[in-house]
Amino acid sequence: MKRIVVVGAGFAGLWSALAAARKLDELQQPADQAEVVVLNPQPYHSVRVRNYEQPLDPTLVPLDGVFGPTGVRFVQATAHTVDSANRRVMFTREDGEVSLEYDRLILAVGSELVRPEIPGLDRHSFDVDTYAGACKLQAHLSTLPALPDSPGRYTAVVIGAGLTGIELAAELPGRLREIVGEADRDKVRVVLADRSPKIAQSMGGAQSVVVQAMTSLDVELRPGVSLEELDGHGASLSDGVNTDYIQACTVVWCGGMRANALASQLPVGLDSMGRVPVDAYLRVTGVPGVFAAGDCARVLIDGKRPSVMSCQHGRPMGRYAGNNAVCDLYGEEMLPLQIDWYTTVCDLGPWGAVYTEGWERKLVSEGEAAKATKRTINGERIYPPRSGCREELFRAAAPIVQTPPSTTRADS
Repeated sequence: MKRIVVVGAGFAGLWSALAAARKLDELQQPADQAEVVVLNPQPYHSVRVRNYEQPLDPTLVPLDGVFGPTGVRFVQATAHTVDSANRRVMFTREDGEVSLEYDRLILAVGSELVRPEIPGLDRHSFDVDTYAGACKLQAHLSTLPALPDSPGRYTAVVIGAGLTGIELAAELPGRLREIVGEADRDKVRVVLADRSPKIAQSMGGAQSVVVQAMTSLDVELRPGVSLEELDGHGASLSDGVNTDYIQACTVVWCGGMRANALASQLPVGLDSMGRVPVDAYLRVTGVPGVFAAGDCARVLIDGKRPSVMSCQHGRPMGRYAGNNAVCDLYGEEMLPLQIDWYTTVCDLGPWGAVYTEGWERKLVSEGEAAKATKRTINGERIYPPRSGCREELFRAAAPIVQTPPSTTRADS
């Protein structure tokens, strides 16, 4: 029995498994002679990029409904050791410690929120990095009206003005006002803080539009500051000279990502974000039989620029990794991944959204037009087919780079 093991069922892992199963089917490999096995701690695929939203139920895709029809074997387990020398993975599940040998491995363990050693951060902050974390935040917000009245009861501070922080901060004023009710809606305060000199500095041509949207949503912007400490009652923000204390019952940390620590077990040098280097075929450099995709892998996506930690790159990386792992195993020609476009669509809550093109992030659409595109992406484009149809799932898993999402352009 030949075995392809996929570790992780995020965007890259899910599509790696489906693409591998598709290629095995194309090569007419019998199920008793070749299998695809996925290891993942949860029985669902989480559409993680939607964790800033509410409600969260639509963001979960049961894995049985995706893998069952395609013959992929799913094991609910947490992988903790990758032994690339002996081609096996060790993992923990309900019945204890287990090891699984592989012929080809696809590492798709994703990324996790960076948590610096800031006093009080672990104990007093929330996040939307995971489904569980986003649920914990919402449960906390729901308890605020029952707390004793205090200046910071309805104040939320979001630390980190990357895409996640921006999208969450844009949602919070409306979400909090709905929770607290009409009588206390004027007490709602949302602060978005970042150490960069400008909020949304990385958004290029859309930066000023993001600021405009945040201002209209009554989000206070605090650029050029870093979080110094949390004490359970508020946040201390410093600009390097002065420290400002903001009373707040809610502090959400959105301070950047790093590849899952499991990637560091491969005998390769990692980049500054902890990612393993892969070639255009998604093979890990210098490690025979191992492929990697998604947030834990770094590929020159267009031959020059490294991939970014996003589903935009994670999904095609997965499709190509799965296809190529099977091709490598059976001596078939592999396909190089190359993507010659890059877009960014940032949700701005009730205000709308912004849509940019290119690595310099040229603004091409904003407001409701960009919001319609964002809804299509979040609700349709990034999901696997949910019909349970084997043929439809295999079609979606073909190693083909999608065209950029369409939008109503401002210059059209």
